[in-house]
Amino acid sequence: MRAKRGAAAAAAAALPKQRAVHARLEKSARPDVLYATGVMRAYLRASLPLQSLRLLGGLLPRAPRLLATSFSLSVALQACGSAEARVPVSVGASLHACAIRSGFAAADLFVRTALVEMYAKAGRVDLAREAFDEAPLRDVFLCNVMLAAYVARSEVAEARKVFDGMPTRDLVSWNTMIHGYAMRGEVGMAREIFDGTEDRDAFSWSSMISAYAKNRRSKEALELWREMRAASIVPDCITLVSVVSACSDLGALAIGAEVHHFVQSNRIELDLKLGTALIDMYAKCGDIENSQRVFDGMLEKDVQTWSSMIIGLANHGLGHESLNLFSKMISERMKPNGVTFVGVLIACTHVGLVSEGKRYFRSMNEVHGIEPTVEHYGCMVDLLGRSGHVEEARQLIKSMPFEPDAIIWRALLGACRIHKNVEIAEEAMAKLRVLDPLGDGHYVLLSNIYAQANSWEGVAEMRKTIRRDNIQRIPGRSSIEWEEKIHEFVSGDRLHPRSKEIYRMLEEMMDRLKQAGYKPMTGLVLQDIDEQSKERSLAEHSEKLAIAFALLTTPARSTIRITKNLRACEDCHSAMKFISLVYDRKLIVRDRNRFHHFSEGQCSCKDYW
Repeated sequence: MRAKRGAAAAAAAALPKQRAVHARLEKSARPDVLYATGVMRAYLRASLPLQSLRLLGGLLPRAPRLLATSFSLSVALQACGSAEARVPVSVGASLHACAIRSGFAAADLFVRTALVEMYAKAGRVDLAREAFDEAPLRDVFLCNVMLAAYVARSEVAEARKVFDGMPTRDLVSWNTMIHGYAMRGEVGMAREIFDGTEDRDAFSWSSMISAYAKNRRSKEALELWREMRAASIVPDCITLVSVVSACSDLGALAIGAEVHHFVQSNRIELDLKLGTALIDMYAKCGDIENSQRVFDGMLEKDVQTWSSMIIGLANHGLGHESLNLFSKMISERMKPNGVTFVGVLIACTHVGLVSEGKRYFRSMNEVHGIEPTVEHYGCMVDLLGRSGHVEEARQLIKSMPFEPDAIIWRALLGACRIHKNVEIAEEAMAKLRVLDPLGDGHYVLLSNIYAQANSWEGVAEMRKTIRRDNIQRIPGRSSIEWEEKIHEFVSGDRLHPRSKEIYRMLEEMMDRLKQAGYKPMTGLVLQDIDEQSKERSLAEHSEKLAIAFALLTTPARSTIRITKNLRACEDCHSAMKFISLVYDRKLIVRDRNRFHHFSEGQCSCKDYW
């Protein structure tokens, strides 16, 4: 992209000389065809295709041979196909007719390629294909234009037919197909083409890494990044953004920091996308301090940059800091968007600022002209419910201008658990059984609410429903980064190479926690098993396995960072407070809802999550 901009700038710098030639051509009774074609090409290279076509139209009556050469005809076709020209496809069709009459359409591959590209860029891939099929000979350049035309329209199956029929292919051919499959999310097919590509360049690697990152196959994205570095391929900014995004997803702080160091040591420009991706990565990996440093160091910021920092602070429980940053954003005349307000409302939720949350919610439409979406209503239900205004949250749901989704009813159900409201919990559950009947978390929550109310019949009914409807629990997964690798644990698994050591450490850890006063919350276990088995089930939750691994492998008193796919359960939350105290460790845990910073037996959420 930069190379194209540089070429256009160089061409623009040469325009004064070409415009002088243009002026002489217009005054000439018999304009010189070679000079005219040169000026047309200069306009085209300077991204002024309309000027090129105007010159052609003005000179053609006096210089009919202007379209009598394949070079001038191809330049005219390229100008027609340029997005900046915005000319009707009929203009290109008339040039096509001229090419047929002159014989260039059949005999000259340069003209034939320009024809196919012109129709493709005009959005007429059908006419492009007709022009392609009519070609008596096809070289790799013509085939690549047809490939690109199909990929641009996401017609990758048609592109594949052209690709498979090509007698020879170059790197552009392979890269176009990798990109086509990647854009459609067909990661397996993209990888098949990638693996068959010889002499891959930065674009090949970037397309494949981006495909993995966009499809949440982040471990594969980082594995490929390591291979790319080992192959001594210099990454571009697009690749770096994809790698940083994969680090954000996995909580891979060390790899993300390594990428940041690479950017700094190679003096790569920290543009808006890369800078914002780094802010997001550090925040999602639990390092909010470095996230703030990147933000403060950026000279240029857009709404995405501000929003990422606001959301990062909010998710770390730094609600007041998040709201102060929002005020600064407004004072600097940066217009917020819907994403910004998600961060603002999350900030209010995590520190219980109900009045402020209501005020910000009203200001969305009244002050900033932003219509609240279902996500904003969900934040408000969460804010009201967590702070004890459960009935008000219920009434807000009823007043919504659209149908509430499962996430909103789940937020209300969670509030009922905190404030032990059985009646509204049953109403929310009735809605969830329709909207998300297989969501295992709903049944666990309601069972806990029944248990809090000593409604053992309700608990038994939930267990019966789970068995009868064969509701499968989503396995809890916790990951930890060690030695630049992501180690993932599933509740109760024994697949890790150091599993025996981990379980020995786990047993020792649980004994020490109990001596310090920890009591397993066996009431959270819905299976019909004895108390000892329930304790074992709780002890083998994924985050406890990840922490046991960290105690085995990391230096004493170092910070432990865990990423979990689900909300942390009350038992693990309690255990982690004891772990921070007993082992004198800081733990930073990212669950589905927020970050928890554990230290000296306390959590930053103050049990408000």
